[in-house]
Formats: sequence, structure tokens, C-alpha cells
Amino acid sequence: MRSAERLSEPVPGRGVKEFPSMFSLPEKDRPVVQLLLSAGTCPRCVLRFCCVGSQMLYRHPDKDLLKDLQDFVRKDQGKEGTVGLDGADPPCKRVRLEHMEEGADGQNHNGALPEVPPGKDGNAAVESSAGGVCNVCLGILQEFCQADFVKKVCQKVHSADYQFSSFVFSVSLPPQLSVRERAAWLGLKQDMRNLGLTLEKDDIVQLKEAYKWIIHPQLSEELGVPADGKSLFEVSVVFAHPETDEECHFLATACPDCFKPAKNKQSVFTRMAVIKALEKIKEEDFLKHFPCPPSSPKNPCDALEIQCNNGAVFVAGRYNKYSRNLPQTPWIIDGERKLESSVEELISEHLMAAFKADSFNFSSSGREDVDVRTLGNGRPFAMELVNPRRIHFTAEDMKRLQQAINSSSDKIQVRDLQLVTREAIGRMKEGEEEKTKTYSALIWTDKAIQREDIEFLDGIKELQLEQKTPLRVLHRRPLAVRCRRIHAMSAQLLDPHHFRLRLTTQAGTYIKEFVHGDFGRTKPNIGSLLKRTADILELDVEDDTAGAFSHPLVFLAWKADLGTGDGFLLEPWLHQSIPDHFSVTSQQSVDVDWPPTLDN
Repeated sequence: MRSAERLSEPVPGRGVKEFPSMFSLPEKDRPVVQLLLSAGTCPRCVLRFCCVGSQMLYRHPDKDLLKDLQDFVRKDQGKEGTVGLDGADPPCKRVRLEHMEEGADGQNHNGALPEVPPGKDGNAAVESSAGGVCNVCLGILQEFCQADFVKKVCQKVHSADYQFSSFVFSVSLPPQLSVRERAAWLGLKQDMRNLGLTLEKDDIVQLKEAYKWIIHPQLSEELGVPADGKSLFEVSVVFAHPETDEECHFLATACPDCFKPAKNKQSVFTRMAVIKALEKIKEEDFLKHFPCPPSSPKNPCDALEIQCNNGAVFVAGRYNKYSRNLPQTPWIIDGERKLESSVEELISEHLMAAFKADSFNFSSSGREDVDVRTLGNGRPFAMELVNPRRIHFTAEDMKRLQQAINSSSDKIQVRDLQLVTREAIGRMKEGEEEKTKTYSALIWTDKAIQREDIEFLDGIKELQLEQKTPLRVLHRRPLAVRCRRIHAMSAQLLDPHHFRLRLTTQAGTYIKEFVHGDFGRTKPNIGSLLKRTADILELDVEDDTAGAFSHPLVFLAWKADLGTGDGFLLEPWLHQSIPDHFSVTSQQSVDVDWPPTLDN
């Protein structure tokens, strides 16, 4: 690690450096700086190739860095050459230069560095580097580090109207930048070899890393929030450079197996494919097809897209369905919609509007048929809201949102609406087949019955069933024989041809098929037990067998992006899966009719 020092000598053409602390590029970096500047490389890319790891250095104005580097290469070769660069962070990386022939320190036997070949002196470096587009980064570390571009990005963020308390910045670079960086390194390597020196590539600072060092503090200051790699709010910039788009094409000839068509990819020349090819191609083959060092382009990159995206928010709760003419999800057959609405749409309409999300994904613990009501404590459901603009919701906000859903329709009601984590959603479906369900079925028989004909059903316990996949769902589920259990039954005669049957069953039992037998595909069934034809007229999901219980509901605050002062309601059965990024802000005990068992 190079030590920090104060520069007391005036730099030629300038006064004493005003920076309070300095550190030096060693004399052995002088040929690296000189060769890169003469090839048209920008000052920040020069620092990258010199393996300078101080973030503060890259944040200096481009013109100041260029002047310092030019002064460095103009120094008399016999003097101890240093470049005064201000930096609060100590450098974390060093260039590895070793002398191959003349000495271990890359010096002649008299202690001096070898001469740079004619035509690559300081004056050439000044003329090649000043005002041009960098031949390596294509302008990324030049004009796109300026305040004007930062303001443009922030204007896009503000106009998108997102709620966020931190941000993560991502950048997509043209794949040809990897080709140009390899070409610059090979060209530099060749020139250094001519000087009797070698250059290792391992410690070169990555372009994305250097760019984020520069852009992060500017974005943070302009947006008023910190940069955080774990933030759910992402600001991304996509760069393109049409002028050099074809520079990757020679790799497809040299390494055809690296470039294969992929779904959702407009071009085979992806960044990862290009990097894979560069790792595979031999240096001599690369040198035959691409100029080293690369030539300077006429124009810088274009900022093709500036995008914002918030991580998904998850809302969970339970719903009751009171209509026998309402599907759980939109019912569309052969492109034709059968019913005008669904449970999913009645809930999502309000959540989408409140969270201002782009789209949603609905899931539930099981599903009921269109003509089946869901009563009792309701069916657990969850909704993933994709790219929401609004994410700060208090427990009172969620309560108002629940009331809005319930007042909008008499077909459904939701309860215990709350924000949960992605991990908690997975718990909703855990152990579904081990759960129990209570149903109420209205049954018809072809032959008249009396109380004595059905009362034996009350005494049947733990009846084992074998159910082949029902014919009505065979088009979307594989053919299989499923073993299910009827835990208990209770029959109530209504008239000679109708009775009501209440059942407690293993979750996943096909109740309709248990009644009518599905042409013998479910054995035994109510028809076979009664020795007559039976069919089901109505079916209700009534409840879980566990009943109500008392459990403290915890109001939590999500430190990441869901606020820290107000918090939100967490469902009791999810409480045990609280991740580290939650913190309890308040707690109260209430009676909750919400058993930890889940519906199917």
C-alpha cells in the first residue's frame, strides 16, 4: 500500500497543490500512463489500468486528472516522478510491473526506467487524450460522470413518482467494452514488453466499479437518500454504442460455441457470451482480428434507457366467497370469457390502485370451484405486487384498504389484510395435505330415504378413499390415484330425497367426487355406501377444524423500504418466520379467528 504524503513542490505550470493530502503514482507507472494517454485513453481509465483503488481519486474532475497525469509523464526521467492526486481513501490495488531482462524493478542497470519509444512522448499524450472520446470506456467515465447527466437521471426518478428510502444503482454496458479493454491491455502489454517490463491484468479496476464510485455520491446527494446494495429500489442505466456494435462479431467466428441463440435475447452477443469468448480465444488470434490498442471512436456512448424499479411487495390475507357464480381467477375458455369477474380481480383492483403497481401475481392455499362458497374463517391468499410506486403503508392504511375491498362487492370479503415477506408466502402452502377441512354438502338421492338410511354415516371415522384424478380436471392434472381420508361425517335429513352432509376431511379431497363417485373413479363414495345414486347440489367450505384462538398480532416496521415508524400487521402464522430486517415497534393482544392450519 502506498503511503499518503503532502506534495510541497509546485507542479510545472501550476501553483502548489491545494489538496491537504496526497499519494503518489510510482515512477514505474510512468510508461503505463504515457502509453495509455498517447493511445487516447481517458484519465480515469488510466487510473484503472494503474490499479488505483482509491474511490476519491476517480471523483476528481476529468480535466484536473488529465493535467496531473500529463505533468507526471513530462517529468524528467532522472527525477523521482510522482503525480499529486488527492485521495482520502488509501489505494487498495497496485500494478504489478516486473523487469524481465534488465532488473527486478524494471530499471536499467544504472537505475533508470527504459526509454519510451519515439512518437509516444508526453506531447503526443497531451494531443491524443485532450478532448477526445476514450478508446476504452467509450465516454462512460467522461461525460456520463458529469453533473448534467446525474440531474437527468434524477429527473427521471422524480418523474416516476416512487416511494423509496434508499437506492441501488445498476448499469448495463455494451459488450464491446470488454473487447476494447482486452485490446487496450494487450496493446499495453506489447509496448511494456518492448520496454523490458510486464503487466498483469488481474488488478485492473473494473469499469462498472469505477463508474459507481463516481456516480453513487452524486446520485445520493441529488436524491437525498443513501446508496445501499440491498435496497429494493433500483435505478438502472442502459448504455449503447451503435458505432462499434460490430466489434464483437469476429469472436463468433473464432469461438462459435460461445454464441448460441437464447430466448428473450435480441442478439447472441451478450456480455456474458463475449466474456466467455474472450477467456477462450488465444492472444495471437485476438491480435490478428482487432487493433491493439483500440482506436478512438468519433462519438461517445448513448444512454439508451434510464429506468426505475421497486422490488415486489407482498400482501396476504384471507377471503370469503359468498357467490356460487364467481370463479377464483378469470374464467376464460378458448379465448372467450365466461363470467364477468373473479375473486382475484375484485381484490387486485384495489391493491393495484393503492400500490400503483405494474402488475400482480395471485396465489392461494388451494382453490374452490366456481359454484362453491368459502365461508368460516376464509381461504388464505397472497398477492405479489410488481414494481409498486407506493410502498409505505401503516396498519391503519391496510385496514382502510381492506374496508374499501369489502364495501365494493357483496360477493367477497377479505380479512386480516397485511404486508408480508416473500419468504412468508412460501409458508402458506407448506404441509397442505396434512391440513383438515370442514365442508357442508347438500345431497340428492334418486330413491327416497329415511333417517335410518343415513344415520350410519355419523359413525364412520377415518374412512380411507382412493381417488383417481377426476374427469373434470383431467385436462390440467396428471392421471394418478390419490389416497385421501374422511375423518368424520354427520348427516341431517331434509326430505325424502335430500340431506345435508357435514364432513371433516384431509385437505385435497375431491368432495364432489366422493358424493357421486365419478363413474367409479372414487371408491368408496356416498352412492356406494347408500347403495343408490347420489349427487351433490351445493357445496360450502365452512371452516378449519382448529377453530379460533388468541394470539398477539405484532406491528412491524420493515427497515428496508416499508418505513420505520408506523409498521404493518403481520399474520400470526407468519410470525415465526420474521427475517432480520424486521423490527418490532409495538404489540397488542387480540382474539384472532385465524387457525394456523391452511385451506386447500
